[in-house]
Amino acid sequence: MKQDAERLFKPLPLLPLGRAILLRLLMLPNFLLTKAYGLENLGGTHDARIYAFNHNNSLEVLMVPVLIIYHAGGRMISFVIDWMYGKIPILGSLMDMTDPVYVYHKRSSLSWIEAKRKSGPVDDTIERCSEKLRAGQSIGIFPEGTRNRNPEYLLKGKPGIGHIALKTGSPVVPVGIDFECRRKKRRIPVLGRTIVRIGKPLDFRRQSNHYLALAAGACRNNNSLELNRMAAEVTHEIMLSLAELSGKRY
Repeated sequence: MKQDAERLFKPLPLLPLGRAILLRLLMLPNFLLTKAYGLENLGGTHDARIYAFNHNNSLEVLMVPVLIIYHAGGRMISFVIDWMYGKIPILGSLMDMTDPVYVYHKRSSLSWIEAKRKSGPVDDTIERCSEKLRAGQSIGIFPEGTRNRNPEYLLKGKPGIGHIALKTGSPVVPVGIDFECRRKKRRIPVLGRTIVRIGKPLDFRRQSNHYLALAAGACRNNNSLELNRMAAEVTHEIMLSLAELSGKRY
C-alpha cells in the first residue's frame, strides 16, 4: 500500500497543481496495466531530448507519453502526431497541453474531422522539431510513422528522426513498447497489459558535428546525398535499439 501511494504521489515539481492532479488521474490506467523498466534513464540531465517509440495501437499514443512525462517529474514532451488527434474532443485538449508538432499529410476518413484539416503550406516538420529542441523542449517521435500491428517486425524507420538528431546533436532515448499478449499469443491487442522498456540515451554528437559541417556547404558542394545517408544510418541505429527494447525484429 505504501509503495502504491508513493507511485501515485510522485513529486511533480515542474507542473502547477491543477495539471499535476490531471496527470496523476491520467496515470491510473498505467498503474493498472503497465510495467515500466529503465526509468532511471529518464533522470539526470535536463537537456532537451528526442524520445523515440515503436508504435502498435492508438491508445499507447496517450498512455505511454503520460507515463514518460510523469516519471520525468512533469517535464513536458512535444510529440510529433497526426493532426487528427488534436481534433478529437477532450483528447485534443489533452494533446494541446504538450504543445505537439502536428503533421497534416494524412486525410481523415471522418468528414467532420477532415473538414478541420489545415490547408495551405505547413512548415517543415524536421525544422519545427529542431527549433523546439534548440529552445530546450524535448520531443517524442514514432519513427515507424504509423501504427504497426505486426507482432514480429518493426516497420522501416522514417529518416526524419535521423536528420533531427544530427541537426541538433540532441540525445535520443529509445522507448520500446511491448505487450504480454504479443509475447504469449503473437498478436497486438487494442488494450492490454503493456511493457515499456526505456533504453539508455544514444549519443550522436560526433556524427552531428560532421553533418552540420557538410550542411553548411550543401549548396556549394551538393552534399545532400551524404546528409541523407548519415540520417539513414542514425535512424537505423535508433530502430535497432527499439527492436531490442520492444521484442520485435528489424
